[in-house]
Amino acid sequence: MRTIFSKSPSPPTHHHTFTESLIEENIEAAELSITKWDSLHGDDHVSYCNIASVFSENNRDEAKQYLSSIKGLQKAMRYLASLESTSDKLVRAQTLMQTAMKRLEREFYQILKSNRNYLDPESVSNHSSSRPSVSRSSFSDSEEDESENDSIPEVERGSSAVIADLRAIAEAMISAGYAKECFKIYRTIRKSIVDEALYNLGVERNLGFQQIQKMEWETLEVKIKYWLNAVKGAVKTVFYGERLLCDQVFAISSSIRESCFTDVSKEGALALFGFPENVAKCKKTPEKMFRILDLYEAVSDLWPEIESIFSFESTSTVRSTAVNSLIRLSDAVRTMLTDFEMAIQKHSSKTTVPGGGIHPLTRYVMNYISFLADYSGVLSDIVADWPLQISSPLPESYFGSPDKEESISSPISVRLAWLILVMLCKLDGKAEMYKDVALSYLFLANNLQYVVNKVRQSNLKLLLGDNWVTKHEQKVRKYAANYERMGWSKVFASLPENPTAEIPVDQVIEHFRKFNSAFEEAYKKQTSWVVTDPKLRDEIKLSLVRRIGPIYKEFFDKYGGVQLMKEMWAESLVRYTPDDLGNYCSDLLFGSGSSGSISSSSSQGGGYSR
Repeated sequence: MRTIFSKSPSPPTHHHTFTESLIEENIEAAELSITKWDSLHGDDHVSYCNIASVFSENNRDEAKQYLSSIKGLQKAMRYLASLESTSDKLVRAQTLMQTAMKRLEREFYQILKSNRNYLDPESVSNHSSSRPSVSRSSFSDSEEDESENDSIPEVERGSSAVIADLRAIAEAMISAGYAKECFKIYRTIRKSIVDEALYNLGVERNLGFQQIQKMEWETLEVKIKYWLNAVKGAVKTVFYGERLLCDQVFAISSSIRESCFTDVSKEGALALFGFPENVAKCKKTPEKMFRILDLYEAVSDLWPEIESIFSFESTSTVRSTAVNSLIRLSDAVRTMLTDFEMAIQKHSSKTTVPGGGIHPLTRYVMNYISFLADYSGVLSDIVADWPLQISSPLPESYFGSPDKEESISSPISVRLAWLILVMLCKLDGKAEMYKDVALSYLFLANNLQYVVNKVRQSNLKLLLGDNWVTKHEQKVRKYAANYERMGWSKVFASLPENPTAEIPVDQVIEHFRKFNSAFEEAYKKQTSWVVTDPKLRDEIKLSLVRRIGPIYKEFFDKYGGVQLMKEMWAESLVRYTPDDLGNYCSDLLFGSGSSGSISSSSSQGGGYSR
């Protein structure tokens, strides 16, 4: 007896009941069954798929008898070998066994080849998920099996029967020492099926680092998208289904089970999981960040399945390739985060944004960071053991130290808050480029409000917390108050502290002259200024009207009924009614620069023209 993967079972203890006549009966029964089917396959060179099958639906009893006769023949051979290894009966039995094994080789090939619809990875996966263990042979004829089979969908029932047949043949061949032949047939057919399935999913086999490195980013991004679409199906369907099939067909031998699965799947799996690692080695630029995170997330999410499916020692390189991909991808993300921070700090544009609007840096950085927040799960893994290195303490006015900031505690929250802080500090410097201090405060209010809005509208709010949002909203209001104070200081100063107090006529005239001049100067200048957030714009304008309007109205009403006032109107010394001020203020901060103008020669009614 020859053995390939494992030793055949040792000869049984000689029982006195196992007589010469019983040996002869076993050999004759085997000869009858084996030679009958041997005569049906004809020429040795005939195609495996053209033979009449012992395991067809119509021959279930014959198949059962055929396998039973092989077992009986094996018993007889073991007994004879233990007595006399050169007997004629043993030679005759060995010849019959060789014939039977050739038949089983053909049957094994034919079942594998002609039942692809029942053996495709998805069918096997579905079948196994609904029936965790397939232990019964398709030859079972109990009433329990029949009633159970009636409740199973046809595809699953077919898959179960085919797998049971393959397992029965594999057990017979391995027990007889024909494991090598069985293994070779299985490997050849199943590897081509797995390779074809991976190809259909879009997995490229020959895509090395050198080729990836030379690709334009747009081309590589397309390939990454294909890979992301393919990897889940490859792991959860193709490799999982193949592992289940190997486990079930070769249940009799753990070593053959491992060898078959490894030979069939390892090459494709290495190509699949080597791709992210190669992408991670390429040049790191900010626009690649989110695809790198997609790759990391995909491998990370599938890691439990990868570890389980490729659990054999011989597939350890598959596991290590997946792990190396995660390591390389996380290193790439860290590098890009560092580069992103440096790019913010080095931003050197000397031009100011017209009207104090939103700086392009603010838009870019906040869009980028809000996208990063969508990947907070994988980013948390990546930065968990990567502490933030800061050369100087965090400014309390912006952030507070991580130890003191209860709402910001996780590593990813601290890091994203730090990136926002780096940008805000950069914006402080850009605000100083404005010659008008009031406009610089308006610029800061605009940009910080944009930051707050982005945080509120994205996952950043969950990461940074309500305290962070509240603190920065207060800072927006502080910037807005400084704009109001600096931008309208002359207007505020032009009115008397007590608007209803009796004052000389010349002082009344002086107050109106100063007010006209200050208001017109502020108005003309600020028609080109902008507040991009509608709510903030309305709040600022309402605050202005509330500060200027009541004082001006009291002063206007105090002197509005006297003859002197009529003379002053005629000389355009009093140009605005209290209602005019509200109308003019409503036109401010749209950034148009031409929404309204003041004519110094206008008469009563405020001289408001469009």
